[in-house]
Amino acid sequence: MYCIDAGSDYCPCHLAETLDCILCSQLSGEEFCQCKDWCGVCIYEQYISNGKKAKNLRKTYDCPILDKKVAEDSLCMFTLEAPENLVRELSNAGSFVFLRNKESVNYYDVPISIINADNTNNTLDVAIKSSGTKTKALFKLNKGDKILLRGPFSNGIMGLSNISNAKDGTSLIIARGIGIAPSIPVMKKLYSNKNKVISIIDTQFKENFYEDYFKECKSKVLDCTILDEGNLSEKFKLMLKKILRENSINLVHCGGPDIMSYEIIDFIDKMNNSKNKSINFSCCNNSKMSCGEGICASCTKHYDGDIVRRLCKVQMDPRDLFKGRRLL
Repeated sequence: MYCIDAGSDYCPCHLAETLDCILCSQLSGEEFCQCKDWCGVCIYEQYISNGKKAKNLRKTYDCPILDKKVAEDSLCMFTLEAPENLVRELSNAGSFVFLRNKESVNYYDVPISIINADNTNNTLDVAIKSSGTKTKALFKLNKGDKILLRGPFSNGIMGLSNISNAKDGTSLIIARGIGIAPSIPVMKKLYSNKNKVISIIDTQFKENFYEDYFKECKSKVLDCTILDEGNLSEKFKLMLKKILRENSINLVHCGGPDIMSYEIIDFIDKMNNSKNKSINFSCCNNSKMSCGEGICASCTKHYDGDIVRRLCKVQMDPRDLFKGRRLL
């Protein structure tokens, strides 16, 4: 477990000022240094050097909408023009931004995953599902309008180190609905690591907005209903068993709701096959976010031992994400 921002341009953050730093013992109320997860720099020294205050928060950019495609009433895709340095920072798996209609107040900021960051043309592609007041405000925007974008943020996927370490093998993508969108950069990374990619997709939409990306990565795509009333469908379990039996899978990525990720991890770990125990996982970070900086606490989850984790910043293995989490 580590902080996604540790050692970056955004560290130390405002959590250091309130003695809530995720990594630094001295900036979390301890008297002495008990650093366990060295990030390459001393966060405490950076805090002192910066005048005992946090570094700047992420910037908000005024981005033109170059294109808008409406796939159906509840799904649209935007192509945004953005500064070169921002596009470069949003090129990795797990990257996301907060988007807002310029006519809306700052409470309308909504986290949206980056599907594609084009460093040649300085553009960003995003897919938006209309599911509430915030996203409905974004749907009103059209080509030629400008949108407010706050970023970059990079903790949209849990298990990033597992993705980076999966090389020269066979990887499995399991994605459902809008969870397909943040799974595309994961697939690109796996493909660039010379992995063969197999994908089980539960579309949920009439429009296959992801089709070209999967073809680009030469992924074998299998269509299947993954969840049936909150449980894994029998058809999906049979398909998953067959894939695990016929392939040596080095990573399973789950793109969908927490219940889906939890059920898949539990199902694979309980299978009577020792090699499945060594399969690494990654999954979407589905914590509710409002600020993305760890300040508002909307992303916090409580674990056994009165442990509170700010999931907008904490990067952890998916197996640990659900272990010991309190439901009440």
